[in-house]
Amino acid sequence: MHYWLMKSEPDVFGIDDLAVRPKQTEHWDGVRNYQARNMLRDQMQIGDQLFFYHSNCKEPGIVGIAEVVRAGYPDHTAFNPDGKYYDPKSDPANPRWYMVDVRFVRKLGRTITLDELKQHPELAEMSLVRRGNRLSVMPVSAQQWRTILALE
Repeated sequence: MHYWLMKSEPDVFGIDDLAVRPKQTEHWDGVRNYQARNMLRDQMQIGDQLFFYHSNCKEPGIVGIAEVVRAGYPDHTAFNPDGKYYDPKSDPANPRWYMVDVRFVRKLGRTITLDELKQHPELAEMSLVRRGNRLSVMPVSAQQWRTILALE
């Protein structure tokens, strides 16, 4: 099993939105970065756990846990010319973008903020806390996972 962190803006799609979806499951669409796409397409597997991170908000941080319930498959939102995530260079016969399906596991007892994460030396190598990292999908080591859960 692998661990991940996936960012979403809570006013677009937050942890509470996932919790109320049918079967508490939703596809994670709209990723338009090649490095993040490769992780979705090639590395994420059913059963992998992920931290749900609220970004671009008053208090960015980890708010919950979800799990991958469907491994990478073509992101159909890239094919809809009227959609927000349309990419005219993506084609169903040769898809450019991928997504996974995730299922809600639980909300954390509290938000573990980005500022708090930065205060822990054992998390210094985590992609999220390093300067300049803007990816919406990133790996989390098993040790980082345990350290963060212990903060809850």
